[in-house]
Amino acid sequence: MSGISQLQFFRARADQARADADAATLDHVRERCLRSGAAWEALADKAARAEEMREKLANEKAAAFPA
Repeated sequence: MSGISQLQFFRARADQARADADAATLDHVRERCLRSGAAWEALADKAARAEEMREKLANEKAAAFPA
């Protein structure tokens, strides 16, 4: 994804799904949107953990092999 990180994309989709749920007039549509939002949020959490791990590994590598 160019210009936007996966994490930002996932968070934006989760926010949109929650907004869609708030606007839904039918119960089954609201439930579907809430499930979708939860799934996007889970992907965002996973992306955040991966980003943190990449940073941690990069810092450890930099400390082990100073320039």
